[in-house]
Amino acid sequence: MPDAASRVEPFSPQTAPAELDDLQSRLRATRWPDAPEDAGWSLGTDVGYLRELVAYWADGFDWPAQERALARLPRYRTRVGGLGVHFVHARAVAPTGPVLPLVLSHGWPDSFWRYSKVVPLLTDPGAHGGDPADAFDVVVPDLPGFGYSDRPVGAPLDTVAVAGLWARLMDVLGYPRFGAAGGDLGSHVSRCLALDHPGRVVAVHRMDAGLPVPGGDPAGLTPEERAWFADVAAWGASEGAYGAVHRTKPQSAAVGLTDSPAGLAAWIVEKLQAWSDNDGDLEQVFSRDEILTNLTIYWLTGTIASSMRIYHANAAIPAEQLARRVEVPSGFALFAGDVLRPPRAWLERTTNLVHLSEPARGGHFAPFEEPELYAEELRTFFRPYRAAAQGRR
Repeated sequence: MPDAASRVEPFSPQTAPAELDDLQSRLRATRWPDAPEDAGWSLGTDVGYLRELVAYWADGFDWPAQERALARLPRYRTRVGGLGVHFVHARAVAPTGPVLPLVLSHGWPDSFWRYSKVVPLLTDPGAHGGDPADAFDVVVPDLPGFGYSDRPVGAPLDTVAVAGLWARLMDVLGYPRFGAAGGDLGSHVSRCLALDHPGRVVAVHRMDAGLPVPGGDPAGLTPEERAWFADVAAWGASEGAYGAVHRTKPQSAAVGLTDSPAGLAAWIVEKLQAWSDNDGDLEQVFSRDEILTNLTIYWLTGTIASSMRIYHANAAIPAEQLARRVEVPSGFALFAGDVLRPPRAWLERTTNLVHLSEPARGGHFAPFEEPELYAEELRTFFRPYRAAAQGRR
């Protein structure tokens, strides 16, 4: 049942000038580290690039213009499970057939921003070269502790708990049945929605499989699966330091990241560079304004600490929960530039796999990097499940 007395209220924040003055002052006062000559991105953030980005953030970036652009999305807040949740709720435009409600879940380090380009492509496909019959009602919540949703004041919520909140949110919005999709942490949330609410989720689409613990004797895995787990271990050793910090001691790093916008940028921008399909040039896929919009949302909402703590919560999810098989019809898009792309055998082992595509371009942030490809992927996958989700709009 919907939360008692849930009210859905329009939301359009406007930043006070004093907050932007403080941000600019901090940026201009950055104390920079030294860096080995020609280190580039090999040791983490490219300090030379970051200095240029920070200079533009301080003296060239127009946040009020970006804030107005984001306000063109229909944004709301309501309370579910005792938490204030911010979300985009965009309804289908001129549909010619059954409308499928779709909840999209983001990951780290982003927010509803991840889907800001793709929302109009999904709600109004006819205006973007698609079939109007493929229109969705789109819901894009900020995870608790991310963006403009409330930060949990007690123990951080794991993705199982977040999935429960999203089920309640869809109740509040009048959607008894719906599709779910996501990537990164949002893939975990979508998976848990399908596991815990199979009577409501008609189908689930994910950009990655997550890493549930394999059951039984590893010798029973295929050679491709065993090779993939070896790749996962190697990636964790070379690239996983951020995750270890988030899982174990997030508050230690969060002090500096919350105090210094340049430090925040260093922590996040390196992941945008490493995980996107950019041929070594970050601004090939993200403009400076786009990068800084994501960073400024984190800075103004003060959510870097709370966004990191979800890793700590997820680390305590029991192994038997992680090993559950998803029986809801499942689809995957393994974009060419994404990290840790699992083999088909693993997807078949862990889900009711009915769809698998491998787009030739796009990375971990594909909805933002390649919104047209991502929108077409969702239209194609969910097309057979539209009639199953009819209910009150």
